[in-house]
Amino acid sequence: MKHRHHPARTSWFGLIAAALLSACGGGGTEQGMLSLSTLQPASHAVKSNQILIADRFNNRVIVIDPASHAVTWQFGTGSDQAGPKSVVGVNDAVRYGELTLISGTGIPPSSPALPGCSDPINGCPDNRVMLVDRGGNIVWQYGQAGVAGSDANQLNTPVQAAALKGFMGKAGLHVIITDQANQRIIVVDRQHRLVWQYGTTGTAGMGLNQLNNPNSAEVLDNGNVLIADESNNRAIEVTMKGGLVKQFTAGGTLNGVAFASRLPSGNTLVSDSNNNRVVEVDPTDKIVWQYATNTMPGSNANPLPTRAVRLANGNTLISDQFNDRVIEVDAGGNVVFQQGMLNMPGRGANQLNGPYDAKVIGDFTGLGTPLNGADLTN
Repeated sequence: MKHRHHPARTSWFGLIAAALLSACGGGGTEQGMLSLSTLQPASHAVKSNQILIADRFNNRVIVIDPASHAVTWQFGTGSDQAGPKSVVGVNDAVRYGELTLISGTGIPPSSPALPGCSDPINGCPDNRVMLVDRGGNIVWQYGQAGVAGSDANQLNTPVQAAALKGFMGKAGLHVIITDQANQRIIVVDRQHRLVWQYGTTGTAGMGLNQLNNPNSAEVLDNGNVLIADESNNRAIEVTMKGGLVKQFTAGGTLNGVAFASRLPSGNTLVSDSNNNRVVEVDPTDKIVWQYATNTMPGSNANPLPTRAVRLANGNTLISDQFNDRVIEVDAGGNVVFQQGMLNMPGRGANQLNGPYDAKVIGDFTGLGTPLNGADLTN
């Protein structure tokens, strides 16, 4: 999903409004088209591994216990003002040992105001990527609270980030950031120096070194970078020198690529948000598995699912954004776990509001090299 703060660019706001106002969807069963040749069926749902959730319109990051659905940790007071204890419109979070990397995306202007933001004219910006400790203290930050820009230590609508232990032969903490409204992917070091970039700052396009509302980026084991190039309706793999290696469009069917990750099998898992589905494609771009999130009775007709990650148990964890839930589905398309109530936004017990990202803590399947807190403090 696009998260731009520029009133002149309105397509994202239209999608948000449509999602928030659309009626409940029709009947059918909770399943999509399935081809199970590349998947291993899971024997059980997550029972004890805790789940980290970016609860977007509740302006918080939470950890929940799947067995009880209870919140066991939280960062974010719910305030729509970016501050030392608050995060606004959070889109992405990942836990590394005792530290949590959080992308404070912000909430754009909209009339009427979107949930979680009290200012329909200016929106509620955040524009930070933060490392937060278990006590809720920010120990490192890139970007300035509420300030949108592209200069040193500035971001404009950061939608996703991941920590790297070293980068291109350079030791120490580096962070790859999807800086959406600046139309770029950047890597910065602990000293806030920009050490790598793909995409031309401020220029949307589809040519070489151009992106159009990028929504995620992942450094692959082969050293290339996999990018969800949302509004170009593709996922691309590029080299560190900026060369285009591969492009994935699911045979030209993708519409609004919200996330992409490279699976251990070599296939690529893609959140095809505007088509309300998750697809897995093989290296030839052939769809080998897909799951639609809008077919259950009572579903939002256009839930616009965002993050989808393959778990070590073979299941897929999906942030079903405007169905206000996080679900785990097995290879056969069965929902084996759900956090949040279907199409019922809220902040109470077992409630979410536009969850944008969810990950099982400690499970880095398809998400890059596992790191711990010590890796981030060196």
